[in-house]
Amino acid sequence: MNLTPALEKAYTQDHLSAREAQVRAHWIAWAPVVFQTSRLMLKWGILDLLRNSAEGLTIAEVAREKELSVYAVKVLMEASLTIGTVLVDPATERFTLAKTGWFLLTDAATRVNVDFTHDVCYEGMFRLEESLLEGRPAGLEHFGPWATLYEGLSQLPRQAQDSWLLFDHFYSDGSFSEALDVVFASRPRTLLDVGGNTGRWALRCVAYDPEVRVTIVDLPQQLELMRRETAGKPGAERIDAFATDLLQRENGFPADRHFDVVWMSQFLDCFSEDEILSILERAARIMDGDSRLFIMETLWDRQRYEPAAFCLTMTSLYFSVMANGNSKMYSTDDLVRLIRQAGLDVVAIHDNLGHGHSLLEVKVSN
Repeated sequence: MNLTPALEKAYTQDHLSAREAQVRAHWIAWAPVVFQTSRLMLKWGILDLLRNSAEGLTIAEVAREKELSVYAVKVLMEASLTIGTVLVDPATERFTLAKTGWFLLTDAATRVNVDFTHDVCYEGMFRLEESLLEGRPAGLEHFGPWATLYEGLSQLPRQAQDSWLLFDHFYSDGSFSEALDVVFASRPRTLLDVGGNTGRWALRCVAYDPEVRVTIVDLPQQLELMRRETAGKPGAERIDAFATDLLQRENGFPADRHFDVVWMSQFLDCFSEDEILSILERAARIMDGDSRLFIMETLWDRQRYEPAAFCLTMTSLYFSVMANGNSKMYSTDDLVRLIRQAGLDVVAIHDNLGHGHSLLEVKVSN
């Protein structure tokens, strides 16, 4: 395992004192309570109220301003004090925002993660043990009878669907601008977007190059969502659709035309290793020596900072419980091994795109 320097320092030695380790153990024990307390401090605007108060606020003042009971504010504020999101002046009993509370309030990634965890994962996560033992997303039954979340994405409750899409788009959209420069360096005329979702990448491609034509491969229900999202947008007439379920191994990619580029963004992490190998083998069949496959993933072992690796390994458990029961956020070694097994070679890896993405440039093996 090849970890980045920051991750190697964090994950190969135990740097905590006994007291710090004990505190972290208690945090783990009370983690669901910590989460819901902090979520309400955000939702009810209490953290925002404290940030905008120069001298801090008492519990009574917060209760009055937010039209909440003194009891409700008191239990939230006292819990938040021990969580570390607020501070108190014992002499005046005025509360102010702590650094952790400031990041919880202002860090865009944190806010997206909070909504995703609550709206998509929280209730289903109770069935993690069942999911891991049975190899299926047992928690998905909270929303519907589908075998995978992707089959039911268009039918999720609106709040859950919105939070899922914001989570997905937040981590991909920030990488698109840098990825476009790499992908279009060779001036591709045709691009196959595998797992194109709502068509955001395809729209960026047709806007970037007025001559490129994009074909999106996805489930039929996802393509319906894509058509709604791209309708009337500039370049939409150069976006085609190819409906298929790639979990069915007899289903291949379009073979009636040549694609200069095959694109997979945050796609392969939705499948097990065996399924990834099958998908890559099918991609290799439609590629020639001039074709390039670009795989954009957030590889947890290539992250520059510890919090990013933490978020990604937690996301793996979302896949276990809610998405499909058998996929994860992969390490570099795992993904490169599967690429090679499929008869492909990694030409280059472009790191640190957007929020920690890596872009693997792949060709057919000689």
